[in-house]
Formats: sequence, structure tokens, C-alpha cells
Amino acid sequence: MRNPKSFNSVAASLQPLEASAVGRFDNTLPSKEVLEIWQNADAVCFDVDSTVCLDEGIDELAEFCGAGKAVAEWTARAMSGSIPFEEALAARLSLFNPSLFQVQDFLEKRPPRISPGIEALVKKLKDNNTDVYLISGGFRQMINPVASILGVPLENIYANQLLFGSSGEFLGFDTKEPTSRSGGKATAVQLIRKAQGFKYMVMIGDGATDLEARQPGGADLFICYGGVQLREAVAAKADWLVFNFKDLINSLG
Repeated sequence: MRNPKSFNSVAASLQPLEASAVGRFDNTLPSKEVLEIWQNADAVCFDVDSTVCLDEGIDELAEFCGAGKAVAEWTARAMSGSIPFEEALAARLSLFNPSLFQVQDFLEKRPPRISPGIEALVKKLKDNNTDVYLISGGFRQMINPVASILGVPLENIYANQLLFGSSGEFLGFDTKEPTSRSGGKATAVQLIRKAQGFKYMVMIGDGATDLEARQPGGADLFICYGGVQLREAVAAKADWLVFNFKDLINSLG
């Protein structure tokens, strides 16, 4: 065991801001079993949009390209789990068909906004010899800069790939990527576990696609991060609901 932190010390770290959620959810404090898996995780997989980053990348790109509102409505439906992810992804992209130039211009003018505490949490995990992965339904073109900031190797990214023609025109996305379809994050976690032989794996995110990753052969634990978006149907099914990455840092001792 890695310097187990007591249950009470985790309880003491809850912020007043979260008081209303404590009353509505019974998972804002981890059980001893959940804490044990978290403290002994071989690998932690993070969602990117509204978890590692403060924004939903595709919504931001769409807004930059002039189709923000319509795309954001589709994103909300996709994250609630009410529509197959691959259908929502194709529908959102078809609303604005971003060119390679637009994506490059976006990346230059809108650098990623990182969630408070995530850099410290990733550093703490790495100091504990825990591998860190980014698993996202977003796009590698937008996630690579985030990985660079966090010091996550590019080979530890599982995400979608925008495809462009020889003149930079939008052609679609790579449907061979596991994260391009419903259940894709679970598939990605399963692939990682099989390749690396990890005993304990944890998924941290805010959406229904992150919750899906917790299944036999996939993640052992799902921690819902509600610090950006609180999706109540997802949060209620999490093993642990947190609003501040400091809670996770403090629990690691």
C-alpha cells in the first residue's frame, strides 16, 4: 500500500462550495475500498474535455468557426448518453466542417485552458510511479498540446483524428479509432490493460462515455469530476464524486 491516507482526512478536505452536492449525492466521500484502489492504481486515465480542460474542445472549435450554439446542443446530448456517440460526433462536425487552416488558426489563438490542480495531480501520480493516459472523444490535434503541458507521452493518448485532404479541406474523422464510437473509452482502457498488464486502473471524467469505461476488463473505478460540468445522472453512478483535484492529491498522501 502507498502511504494510505485516512478516510477522515479525505472527508476534511471537502470544500464548503460542495455542501449542496453532499446532500444530494452519497458518493462525495470514498469508501475504504475505493480509496484503496485509488491509492494503488497502476494507471489513471483522464477524460480531457470538461475534466483536464475547462472547455469542450469541439464546442470551442465550432464557436470559433461560427457554429457554436448548434454544436453545443449536440454535445450535451452526447455527454448525457441519450444518443450514440458516433452519431453525435458526425452530426456535430457536419455542422461546420472545419478545414485544416481553421484548426491550426484555432490552436494558435485559443490555447488550452487547463483545470485548476490537474498539473499537480498528474505530477503526484507520476511521482508515485502511476502511469497517466488521456482518453478522449475529442481530437488529437487539440489534445497533443494538452499532453505536452502535462508531460504525458503522445503514445498515452487515445483520441480521435480529424482527416483532411491535400488542400486542407475537411474529409471527416478516422472511424478506426476506438474513441470514435459508443463504448470506445471502455475499449481503450481494455486495450491498455491487456498491453500493459495493469492490476488496478482508474477512469476520471465527467460524462456518460467515461462512466462506460468502468466494466470487467476495463477500469476498476470511475471517479466523476464535477468541477466543470456536473452531469447528475453520471455523478450518481460514480464510485467517487469530486469537485476539486486537490481532494485526489491529498488522498494520495
